[in-house]
Amino acid sequence: MRQIDLSRTLPQARIAELPNPYFGKVRDCYDLPDGTRLLISSDRISAFDQILAVIPWKGQVLTQLARYWFDHTADIAANHVLSYPDPNVVHARRVTILPVEIVVRGYLAGTTSTSILTQYKAGARVMYGHTLPEGLRDNQALPEAIITPTSKAFDGGHDEPLTADDILSTGLLTRAQWDEVSQKSLALFARGQEMAQKQGLILVDTKYEFGTDSEGNILLADEIHTPDSSRYWIAEGYEAALENGTRPPSFDKDVIRSWVVARCDPYRDAIPEIPIDMIEKTAQVYIDAFERITGQPFLPDASGASPLDRVRDNLRPFFTA
Repeated sequence: MRQIDLSRTLPQARIAELPNPYFGKVRDCYDLPDGTRLLISSDRISAFDQILAVIPWKGQVLTQLARYWFDHTADIAANHVLSYPDPNVVHARRVTILPVEIVVRGYLAGTTSTSILTQYKAGARVMYGHTLPEGLRDNQALPEAIITPTSKAFDGGHDEPLTADDILSTGLLTRAQWDEVSQKSLALFARGQEMAQKQGLILVDTKYEFGTDSEGNILLADEIHTPDSSRYWIAEGYEAALENGTRPPSFDKDVIRSWVVARCDPYRDAIPEIPIDMIEKTAQVYIDAFERITGQPFLPDASGASPLDRVRDNLRPFFTA
């Protein structure tokens, strides 16, 4: 277990010299005059539609892990990446994010209100336009991977479950767009599961975001197969957990989600402050995830007086004022 320096965090990346800012739950972004975009991954961690804590090195882990997957899936889906000017930063094509978030699930799993496990345990068998068989156990593999789309809440609200019919009948996507993102999402998920299996992992479920560029081309955007957008289990302990009815060993942000759910209803109650030991454990989980998924050592960039100072220095070529 490596020593986690709690002072080396990037809670935010608000840089006055960069134009047209907008700030998401995890990323701080800037639209540049040339039609491209800077996406800076902070160390914030979000769940239940709010920020829970700041986790050292999380932004670098996510950026570099997404880079790994973008590089290994470019033959399936073109993506928005142009370059990586900093370990926490993507310089990308500007895209208009499609109003549908594509969630692919291979297992009956999850803890949120929109997860298929939560709904299944409440008695639902028809969800997101799919009919699930009776008798499935918690965390059991589904007969086949399914797409469970949700509306994309751009204003910080809740994502709402959708079916393919909903998407088409309301015009959220055209038939051609839906067919393209569906096909690419299932192919990306299959590639992710195949590569994860070789590392002794199970890619359980994940979300994809697509956007259109100025010419109408659909590009894979945001991130791909990271612990923030995906659930991974460690294959070695999966069968025993399935038999015992316990949660399979994992290294995704369910570590914090599960801690919170055990102490409150996060959609109704105030979430308790995340303790230091849980922050350190979560940082280690992200680092372990990078190394386990990629088979490469994680090399934290500790240059600069602070992570924000380093990011500022590396982004000076983009300053407009």
